[in-house]
Amino acid sequence: MSNRLPPSWAKHLKTQPSAKAAPPKTVAPKAQLRSGPSRVQADDMLLRQALEFQKAEQLPEAEELCFRVLARTPNHPLAFYILGTLGIGFDNEKALRYFARAVGEEPRNPYYHLSLGETYLKLSEFTPAIRHFQQALALKPDLVEALCALGEAYKAFDKGEMALPLFERALEFDRNHPGARLGLPGALASLGRMEEAAVHLKEAIERRIAVPGAYHALMQTRKFTEEPTELAAILTELRDSGHGPEGMAALHHAAGKVLNDLHRYQEAMDHFKQGNQARGLKFDLGCYRRWVDAVIETFTPGLVASMAAYGNPSEVPVFIVGMPRSGTTLTEQICASHPDVHGAGELSKLRRIANGLGLRDGPDANVAKSVATITPELTKTLASEHLAYLRERAPDALRIVDKMPHNFELIGLIGILFPNARIIHCRRDAIDNCISCFVLQFNEAHNYSADLETLGLYYREYDRLMRHWNNVLPGRIFENRYEILIENQEEQSRRLIDYLGLPWDDACLRFFDRDGSVNTFSRWQVRQPIYKSSVKRWRNYEGEIQPLIEALGNLAEVDL
Repeated sequence: MSNRLPPSWAKHLKTQPSAKAAPPKTVAPKAQLRSGPSRVQADDMLLRQALEFQKAEQLPEAEELCFRVLARTPNHPLAFYILGTLGIGFDNEKALRYFARAVGEEPRNPYYHLSLGETYLKLSEFTPAIRHFQQALALKPDLVEALCALGEAYKAFDKGEMALPLFERALEFDRNHPGARLGLPGALASLGRMEEAAVHLKEAIERRIAVPGAYHALMQTRKFTEEPTELAAILTELRDSGHGPEGMAALHHAAGKVLNDLHRYQEAMDHFKQGNQARGLKFDLGCYRRWVDAVIETFTPGLVASMAAYGNPSEVPVFIVGMPRSGTTLTEQICASHPDVHGAGELSKLRRIANGLGLRDGPDANVAKSVATITPELTKTLASEHLAYLRERAPDALRIVDKMPHNFELIGLIGILFPNARIIHCRRDAIDNCISCFVLQFNEAHNYSADLETLGLYYREYDRLMRHWNNVLPGRIFENRYEILIENQEEQSRRLIDYLGLPWDDACLRFFDRDGSVNTFSRWQVRQPIYKSSVKRWRNYEGEIQPLIEALGNLAEVDL
């Protein structure tokens, strides 16, 4: 785990009391020496020790020291702040609460606003995230981390053009800042400006800045027909173990991507496997199966129908769901090319609602108990708030698309909150779909994809859950088969738009000309006309992926 505090965290540790802390009593120097350090100094010592525990991944110990400080110095802003950092990635809601309290106690500290904004951004709460980044910059205009964070927020908010000058300004302050060096080409790539992105990534590599990440991003900017000089450089970098697990994973996936482009499939798969192994990710399949069992048992057709009576009747929300790499981005781009549709990208808002209700999977999950807490009034409130959240993005759109693939787990909740919402399920050949997941460097939320057998067994759970949702909401879920869309783009696109309840528009056939940001791994592909090379792609790896095929069982269409 990397240090969760900003680089300048030490500036927060003061030997003076904060504005709201009671000043220590004045004592004579000799008395102070006899009684030890002042309360403020003792607090600072404890918080420095808490930081050391945090860096050593001893999070409970760090938390305990922060609570000791708060017990004698209530509302200590830095203690709240460090507690917030302990929640990042584990409990973002908890992090949000502590960062908000730190900001409340010390509103003129730009770092507190920065961290609060970053946590809002993790939760897809773009408006408050942008507000706090702007506040951080008002307090400290040269805070490079805040400039980069604001750029990332605008990029995620489908305002990639607004992100570019922020990353450029960040580079004016610090030419070698990794966030700015990779952020600028990331924003350019999201806008389809791949050649410009490649120039900046090559400069980052030349400057030895975030080398693994830069190589990984560079290899995604184009399809290779000849071996690039970068491949030998990547293989050289792989001999340097100093890049760490994440860096090694990025380099292996970069090499694998190039080798796949060059049809050197066995070499490519070897790198993809090493890249996934480098991170050491594990997935508790048994725990996930029990959670799926509980969801199926709880969300019956009768329960969803009865609770949906209190949902919001709006037809604005559209949810595109399915396994990652099943065609969700392509489907969203086709829909969002319609003048009455706004594509909002992958939003984590629905997941945040589900987590707040206790519907997250895990060893302590109690799905039935959590659903029992959803009263008619709560249903109305959650639906209304979620609709307002969507409306922020496109006030006048008739349909607003959330294409978070893993919302397939939450279709029961969608059916309750929005009984008239459209749900598009993207399905693809099971082996192709799984291979496309395996060869990408996903974040830890997708650690089921790091092992071929686990990935195949996870896919079976996804399939089992989707079959259940089709029984719960018969005729409500539109299945968009990737291979059908590829084979007959116009006919399937017309079906999609008709399902949305909108008149046909020819712009939907030229989705690749659409303006706006694309922030998924498919950002290169969706800038191209539809191509068929991804269909039955798995046959290129057939000898390397038997554990996956065996795990998929009857879902693996090997004879077609």
